[in-house]
Amino acid sequence: MKQFLSLIIFILLSGMLSPGFTDGAKELSGIAESKEGIKPVKSLADWQKERSRILEAMQEAMGKLPESPETDNFNLIITDSVRRDNHTRLTIRFTVAEKEQVYAYLYLPFGADKGRRFPAVVALHGTGPEGKRYIDGEIPGKDYAYAKELAQRGYVVIAPDYPGMGEAADHDFETDRYESGTMKGIFNHIRCVDLLQSLDYVDPGRIGVIGHSLGGHNAIFAGAFDTRFKVIVSSCGWTLMDYYDIGEAAVKKYGNRLGPWAQDRYMPLLRTKFGFDPEKIPFDFDEIIAAIAPRAFFSNSPLGDSNFDVNGVVKGAANVLKVYRLFNAENNFKVIYPDAKHYFSPEAREEAYRFMDRTLKNKANND
Repeated sequence: MKQFLSLIIFILLSGMLSPGFTDGAKELSGIAESKEGIKPVKSLADWQKERSRILEAMQEAMGKLPESPETDNFNLIITDSVRRDNHTRLTIRFTVAEKEQVYAYLYLPFGADKGRRFPAVVALHGTGPEGKRYIDGEIPGKDYAYAKELAQRGYVVIAPDYPGMGEAADHDFETDRYESGTMKGIFNHIRCVDLLQSLDYVDPGRIGVIGHSLGGHNAIFAGAFDTRFKVIVSSCGWTLMDYYDIGEAAVKKYGNRLGPWAQDRYMPLLRTKFGFDPEKIPFDFDEIIAAIAPRAFFSNSPLGDSNFDVNGVVKGAANVLKVYRLFNAENNFKVIYPDAKHYFSPEAREEAYRFMDRTLKNKANND
C-alpha cells in the first residue's frame, strides 16, 4: 500500500512540476520540434499547427488516411438478432469503401424505435481470434464485456472486428490498399462513426470510443484523427515507446522489443522504414493523446501491466496534462493506476463509464 501511495504522490507532483520531455521525446506545450525547426508553443493557434504536425507524423508510420466515400451507401445487412433484458444485439456487416466490409455487433437500447436519440460508443476489442465476441462477454474466462455493459447503460454501441480477427479473420494485409493494418483499423473506426451518425436514433454530437489493449491504442488513434469522438477511453493501451517492453521471449520471437508493433496487422513501417529506431519513429503516444485535447480522455493504466510500463505512462501523462492546461481543460484528462496487471477490471470499467457518462449523457457539455 505504501508503494502505491508513493506512486500516486509522484504522479501528482509530476503533473504539476514536470520540467518537460525527457528520453528523446518532444515537449508539447513549451517547445515543440517540427520539420521547420524548434518553435515555441504558447497559444492555441500554435498548438493547432503542432496538432497537424502530429497527425502527419502518425501517417508517416501508418500510411495515409484515405478519404471517406462521398456517399454513405453502407449496404447494411443484419445477419442475426438477439433480444436481451433492455437492448437488442444485431450482428451486422456494412460497406465502408468499395470492396471493403466491416463485421460488427450493433447494440440498440429498447426505445431506439420510438423517436429518441441516444448517445453512442464505438467499442474496440483486444487481440484475439474471437474479435468482437470478447467484449460481449461470450468468451468464458474473459471478463471484458464493455460493449454489452455500455448497451445496458443506455448507449447505442457498435463493436467492429479488427482486420484479421473475428469475422474479418481472412483479411489480406498484403493486397489491401493500406500501408498498415493500423490505418485500416482507423479508417474502419471512422466509418463506424459515419454509420452511427446516419442512424435516426443516435445523437450525432454524443459519440465516444472505448477499447482495451489493442482496442486501447486503436481508441487513441481514432480519437486523434476524428474529432467527432467527444470522449476517448483507453485501457492498457499505451506507454512511451522508450518504455514498451515485451520480455526476452517475445524479443526472440519478433527480433526487437518493438517487433510486435511492426506486424503486418499493425505498423510494419516501424521495421521496414524506421528500423525499430525510437529516435527515427516519428510519433510517441503522449503526442497522440495531446492531439486529442481538449476532448475528454480517460486511461486505465495498471501498475503491473507488463506490456505498457506504468513509468512511461506517468511521464507521458505529465506531458499531456500541459496541453490540457493550455485549453483550461484539466478536468477532461484522467489517468487511473489500479494495482493490477494487464486488465480492465470491473471497478476500472465502472469508473470509465462514469467518466463517459459525464460527457455523453450531459447535453449541456455538447451544445
